[in-house]
Amino acid sequence: MSDPVESEESGSLSIWITVGSIIACAITGYLWYSTDNTAIAITCLLLQTVLVSLVIWQACDPFADAAQYIGHVLKLPGSVRGATLDAVASSMPELFTGIFFVLLVAFSADSSQLDSATAEMTGEGFKATIATCAGSAVYNMILIPAICAIFISYYRKSRPTIDVEHRVITRDGLWFVAMEVMLITFLVQQNIYWWMGVIFLLSYVAYVMVLYFDARRFQSKMKLVEDAIVGGKTATEAIEELRGQGHTISRDLERRFEIGEEDEDENEEPDTAGVFYGMFDVKLNMLTAWIIIFISTIVAASACYWLVEITTETANKLEIPIFFVAVILAAAASSVPDTFLSIGSAKSGDDDGAVSNAFGSNIFDISICISIPLLVASYMNGWEPIVIEQSTSIVGLQIMLAVLTVVTLGTIWHKLQLTRGKAFFLCGLYGLFILYAVLGSTGLFGKI
Repeated sequence: MSDPVESEESGSLSIWITVGSIIACAITGYLWYSTDNTAIAITCLLLQTVLVSLVIWQACDPFADAAQYIGHVLKLPGSVRGATLDAVASSMPELFTGIFFVLLVAFSADSSQLDSATAEMTGEGFKATIATCAGSAVYNMILIPAICAIFISYYRKSRPTIDVEHRVITRDGLWFVAMEVMLITFLVQQNIYWWMGVIFLLSYVAYVMVLYFDARRFQSKMKLVEDAIVGGKTATEAIEELRGQGHTISRDLERRFEIGEEDEDENEEPDTAGVFYGMFDVKLNMLTAWIIIFISTIVAASACYWLVEITTETANKLEIPIFFVAVILAAAASSVPDTFLSIGSAKSGDDDGAVSNAFGSNIFDISICISIPLLVASYMNGWEPIVIEQSTSIVGLQIMLAVLTVVTLGTIWHKLQLTRGKAFFLCGLYGLFILYAVLGSTGLFGKI
């Protein structure tokens, strides 16, 4: 039971955050449109980005509770739920952002010259999509596990590390590396064809099938344990018997039966979803959970439309390529939901779900968030190939992402855990990526 005083204080804080956000949004929006001072305009745009991130976060926060509830009802292992429900939920901003980049950049061409400009403008929009997804992937892969590890090192004194099952690395991590190699192979070509998007879509179907069979194996083991408990055995005895029969027992399975966990509250199934900065609690069942997921998706999509406008306007004000702004600003803002979803999973004791969300989000980013905008751009271009002129910087960005992915995987693979020290090392890697992107915007690594 929550403390009534604590709940009242939380509600008051929520109201102040809400009111403050509305006032800040109104002021910065007015200054953005009315000022001729570039520095003031950029400051307002950055504040607007923070506010959009808050909206995206609040759209996806109840989504996290609903997804966790559905995962419990369907008896999905944490790693599968993190790689599917959580990953898809938290990657919706990247998908909508990519689609809006393609549409808005294409329609920004003069209407009298739209036919001749469509190919070039859709290419520019698709480059911004790639930048957003690549920047988000770096954020997800490096910063999210690091933030979770730092948070848990202070929050969970009994087990102050993020411990990951070997299966998460070999399945989700290596699958993401394979997707990166495929994307790099496509991007070294100047012409990007619609069928490349279809290949990515089919690869995601294959990934989901792998997750499906993993979930089935997990559910069958849960059934064996439940049957043994009905037969009079304790959960510990049932699981030890399965081990004796040669079954691999995951920590997630033990956690479901409260074995090896000192804090039983970590294993409780969520029964409510906090909405609007936690001001309201919605009772969860399968109907309300799916309604929350649907509404959250709509709100996130609306916020992403505004995020694309902010990104485009920021690039214009700074007089730099939109590619650079997208790879840092749009990518970080759209990755806010991933961060809070993973922290929530880690707080509940589901370390595998926290890391799988990051990997699964990246796989979704490449397979879906790049392929669907590519198909949209191809349709607008009459199914002719999308021409990305001089894509040296894009390929370089993807190669760096692949290198950082391998380094991160190696860091997590070492003892299959993330400590506070490893987390700070990963934060340093992300700092190097930001430096690379800033230098790249100057043309140091080739034309963007």
